Amino acid sequence: MPAPNDALAAHLALTKAIVDQAPDAIIFVDPDGIIRIWNDGAERIFGHDAADVVGGTLDVIIPERLVRAHNDGFGHAMTTGQMKYVNKVLTTRSMHKDGSKLYVDLSFGMVHDPDGHILGALAIARDTTERYTHDAAQRARIAELEKAAQNPG
Repeated sequence: MPAPNDALAAHLALTKAIVDQAPDAIIFVDPDGIIRIWNDGAERIFGHDAADVVGGTLDVIIPERLVRAHNDGFGHAMTTGQMKYVNKVLTTRSMHKDGSKLYVDLSFGMVHDPDGHILGALAIARDTTERYTHDAAQRARIAELEKAAQNPG
């Protein structure tokens, strides 16, 4: 049977490997809004290397017009422990490092220590830009066909 420290080290290594290798973005920010975890999925989706964003804020991926709403919501969550979108998936706009616009499905959670104190917030993000673009094109095509059906020849 492994020693307790060996078991803990193995558990931590496995947890790190899962987070690092997850296909979706896994991002953790502390109560001050500082990025502490930015996995490989986040690098791939948003284009920023972890070394460039860890220690900074999420402003690098939030469109300017949404920064205030994000900061207000985040501040409220850190103060009250309540998040508006817990147990929900939110589709929203985001930004890639190259400036291109993304659509991402986000899920959120609060992270607490064993005593219940807030350690920060966790976000899981999936790039849904391709699906969103395809669905928008389909909706436009349906509207075009409905209009044509209402006004034949």
